[in-house]
Amino acid sequence: MNVGDAAQRSGLPAKTIRYYEEIGLIAPARATNGYRDYSGDDIHRLAFLRRARNLGFSIDDCRQLMALYQDRGRASADVREIAAAHVTAIEEKVRELQSMRSTLQKLIHACHGDNRPDCPILDDMAGSPGDRAVSARP
Repeated sequence: MNVGDAAQRSGLPAKTIRYYEEIGLIAPARATNGYRDYSGDDIHRLAFLRRARNLGFSIDDCRQLMALYQDRGRASADVREIAAAHVTAIEEKVRELQSMRSTLQKLIHACHGDNRPDCPILDDMAGSPGDRAVSARP
């Protein structure tokens, strides 16, 4: 099947499918006319990649997960290790986002939100006068 059909069946845009081929995540056969010819197995791999990416796995993680998926002699501990590392990264990102939210909530609370030009939100982003002097240096 062509890339349009593969896109429809896998739920991925054709551009993404071509990118995955370019970086070596998939390798569809080529028809005699040179066009890509996606098989049912290719569609299954594309759906696997779509799900992994939707779970937030990086391209490198997807590459490792795909290799493990295709290796029937794999140890599930290897898969678990990748997934656990990803959860740790997600938890760190959640902490960072919570910290950003907290800071922004405090700044919003400190802002009068009126017609005056003074703004604690912008002042905070600009940093202290000493910070500006340091960052302005080449």
